Amino acid sequence: MKNAFSKQTIALASDHAGFRYKEKIKAWLQAHGYRVKDFGTDSGQPVDYPLFIYPAAKAVAGGKCGLGIVLGGSGNGEAMVANKVKGIRCAVCWNNRSARLAREHNDANMIALGQRLISLKTALAIVRSWLGAEFKRGRHLRRIREMQKVECRMQN
Repeated sequence: MKNAFSKQTIALASDHAGFRYKEKIKAWLQAHGYRVKDFGTDSGQPVDYPLFIYPAAKAVAGGKCGLGIVLGGSGNGEAMVANKVKGIRCAVCWNNRSARLAREHNDANMIALGQRLISLKTALAIVRSWLGAEFKRGRHLRRIREMQKVECRMQN
């Protein structure tokens, strides 16, 4: 199960709608030898997700965490916030294949999951698939570089 990222810290963050799965994923990661930095939230009480997702994405972009997993009701808003941070490629994943391809083709350094849309069993399977996959490079590297060019143009 372990790959190049297994020794790196994984950032976790959620809003209230993803809190339960965040806690289950955190326990699974820790049980499998991963280090975790939990950026919150710490309960199921309503919160504004950007307050938790943005610091997690900054930690991944800044190299303090190797990868990140963010959760919400659908995962869409969380991915949108994470993707505002330069250097982040956060993919919303809904099954094993979407997770594996996010890593293999898009070198996704974060994933977003929707607690209201998938089962806990599926969420854990997605995490396993994503962590177990490796970026394939080749033609995909060229596309990542093009994304980075777009990102640089957006900064101007």
